[in-house]
Amino acid sequence: MKLKQADISKIRKAMEKTLDKKRYEHTLGVAYTASCLAMCHNENVKNAELAGLLHDCAKCLKNSQKLKICEKHNIHVNKIEAKNPFLLHAKVGSFLAMERYGVREKDIINAILNHTTGRPGMTKLEKIIYIADYIEPNRKQAPNLAVIRRLAFADLDQALVRI
Repeated sequence: MKLKQADISKIRKAMEKTLDKKRYEHTLGVAYTASCLAMCHNENVKNAELAGLLHDCAKCLKNSQKLKICEKHNIHVNKIEAKNPFLLHAKVGSFLAMERYGVREKDIINAILNHTTGRPGMTKLEKIIYIADYIEPNRKQAPNLAVIRRLAFADLDQALVRI
């Protein structure tokens, strides 16, 4: 499937087909949580939902597929990523969001790209996806989870610090 323009309903169906059941449920949880955080913090709700749906779109690809995509499309792979290709899911996911799923908004692409590591100077949407990935309803155990869930709706920056 290659979309010319991002279509949330088609992307949701594509994620259901390409992700395993547990990852798909996690993805829906992140999309839901990101939408709620976006409403709370005056961010574009549709962009948050879309970034949440696509944040792990490359997670279930085989490591060899991730490496092949990076090689074919000149996506930089450092030494650590080459030895641990599972780390490439955010880079490959941001690429697939553009090329396969029709996402053009740079902020959505960057939110997918930085959802595991974060970066200095993150945008509000990047923070929302990073936090939503940590606090989504299907996550049962993580350090300070209850505290961070409450904080996330009051102060994104404080929630980031606690993660």
